[in-house]
Amino acid sequence: MLVTKQPVLRRFWYALMPMSSLEDGPKPFTLLGENIVLWKKEDGTPAALRDRCCHRTAKLSKGFVEGDNIVCGYHGWTYDCSGACVKIPQNPGNAIPAGAKVPSFHCQEKYGYVWVALEDPLRPIPDFPEDGAPGYRRIFQFYEEWKTSPVRMMENSFDNAHFSFVHKANFGILDQPTPAPYTFTDTDYGFEAETMVPIRNPQAGHQITGTSDAITNRHLINRYYLPFCRRFGCMYPTSGIDHIIYNCATPIDDDHIILVQWLYRNDSEEAVSTQTLIDWDAAITAEDRGILEATDPDACIDTRRRIEFHMPSDKPGLMIRKQLLDLLTAHGEVEVFRT
Repeated sequence: MLVTKQPVLRRFWYALMPMSSLEDGPKPFTLLGENIVLWKKEDGTPAALRDRCCHRTAKLSKGFVEGDNIVCGYHGWTYDCSGACVKIPQNPGNAIPAGAKVPSFHCQEKYGYVWVALEDPLRPIPDFPEDGAPGYRRIFQFYEEWKTSPVRMMENSFDNAHFSFVHKANFGILDQPTPAPYTFTDTDYGFEAETMVPIRNPQAGHQITGTSDAITNRHLINRYYLPFCRRFGCMYPTSGIDHIIYNCATPIDDDHIILVQWLYRNDSEEAVSTQTLIDWDAAITAEDRGILEATDPDACIDTRRRIEFHMPSDKPGLMIRKQLLDLLTAHGEVEVFRT
């Protein structure tokens, strides 16, 4: 699916980058092919405009912040967070032309990240109940560019059949390739998928799982949030440790995403250091990145036209594609993909 050709996708919230990235000035970002500029206002909240000055087309991200406004670094034209030009230094005391403005976008902070919707959102930013819950700590793990599509990323997130092969170097059990089945529950935001998965538990993973057993289990309660967010809700029954990852596969264009990932744990820094948890998940996610970047990024979602599903383990991907196709159909859109 070519995500930039689906207008309805502009009506969802996407996590772009940590708020801390805006501390030293405005930053550029490309979302669904739209070049935008992000900056932090005086009250600490973020703002987003199209990254193009209406004067000489310079990128506003090359400018600087002045109070709540962003100043073009070319000629100093200044814009407020609604996109209206409020100052033209070369023309003091005269009225600013009515057409001197640039498009603005919905922008807010949540979970420590900047979130943007390019058009009026169909639903709010997903609710992640662990955030701020007693006993849980939040760990920013990474945000990085991948050469794949958000559809591929979402499919992979629920695909237990790849564990034995892609992750054989750490937790995958190569001689047990048959994945544990999911139990599915439809939700108003997508679906929930629950299963119990046996994993290999090497010594390097003992702190992560809270047990030294050679083989242990993951009780997974995973959630899919339309269109491109997921919860990896992992609990290790032996130790009672929750290892809950949230991902946003934020689409840059038809071939690239920014993968945003953060973690919640119901333990302490003394039990497992933040850096250990970052390094552990980074190694696993690098394996996912390697295989996904080796696939065709243009994932077809309409299974009536291209059959890719033939095993029970493919059901999560089929459900993701069906919900995306239903979303397009409900808004009078059709899937567009390369032939």
